[in-house]
Amino acid sequence: MNAEFFEALSMLEKERGLTADYLIEKIEAAIVIAVKKDYEVEDDNVLVEIDPEHGKFSVSLVRDVVEEVENPKIQLSLEEAQAIRKSYKLGDRVVTPLKTKDFGRIAAQTAKHVIRQGIREAERNQLYSEMQSKAHEIVTARVLRIDPERGIVALEMGKGEAVLPRSEQVPGEEFYEGQHVQVYVKDVLVTERGPKIIISRTSEQLVKRMFEMEVPEIFDGTVEIRAISREAGVRTKMAVWSKDENVDPVGACIGAHGARVNKIVEELGGEKIDIVRWSEDVAEFISAALSPAKVVKVEILEGERKACRVTVPDHQLSLAIGNKGQNARLCARLTGYNIDIRPESGYYGEDEEEEKPAQE
Repeated sequence: MNAEFFEALSMLEKERGLTADYLIEKIEAAIVIAVKKDYEVEDDNVLVEIDPEHGKFSVSLVRDVVEEVENPKIQLSLEEAQAIRKSYKLGDRVVTPLKTKDFGRIAAQTAKHVIRQGIREAERNQLYSEMQSKAHEIVTARVLRIDPERGIVALEMGKGEAVLPRSEQVPGEEFYEGQHVQVYVKDVLVTERGPKIIISRTSEQLVKRMFEMEVPEIFDGTVEIRAISREAGVRTKMAVWSKDENVDPVGACIGAHGARVNKIVEELGGEKIDIVRWSEDVAEFISAALSPAKVVKVEILEGERKACRVTVPDHQLSLAIGNKGQNARLCARLTGYNIDIRPESGYYGEDEEEEKPAQE
């Protein structure tokens, strides 16, 4: 029986990836509960010893030697004790090994239930720890199922599973079963059913992490990403700065012949990425952030709200504002300033309407 027990323990350790120590702890606790229930005794009246190193497994009842027996389940008289061993005296504890069959059917079922429960809890804890280590990181996951009605995608992530809701999918992006996709792990929550993994394809942090993985200068801290704004699937703006004046932060992110940025653009399905140089000079930063448009002048407006007025050449007005105000909107989020863009001549023309300040 002992050989079968330890063989089963070894299989659980390998198949479930749980440590033997953890399993033994749960099994010991389960057996104590089962014996307590079956024999109507307390915790300290049950002794469970599991020694995988020597293949020993025993369960015993522990009773106190007393002068007057009040509860025979946890006590025995001096006479009874000395019938077992003559050296026993009052106050000693007598350990009586139990045979496995003596546990009873109910005790065995209770033990199995508690052990199964313990294993499920251990697996949930292990999965949570594994997923928690990936929080705020990029993970490559495999598409398991697609629900076209609700628009959700179920993904396999290691030993766990996560759901990518429609709200966290890039508009127009299509998935197929078996496909491998990169997702950003926003958070890992503890629930009764196990860890719940919150993932995203639209988060600006996904793009940030991609650059950290692709650009060695960012990874080693020479180049820093100071700000980032994104409209998933369409365009991202990212402001970078270098602590080494000999390293061009924009060039480092773009790479030779655009190799680094193009790899990320490809992974994001063609999403445009503007990389600009961050500056402590707010006017200079805003001017760079409105790229690809050229800026004539930036005026920082007084007041509690961060706001500015930007002047651009007449022929650059549409470019500065962008399609449906996208460029100005991303620039506002990137810099933290409300931006009022105006043409150099002050005249908007028949095809141009005076643009409201871009909100953060």
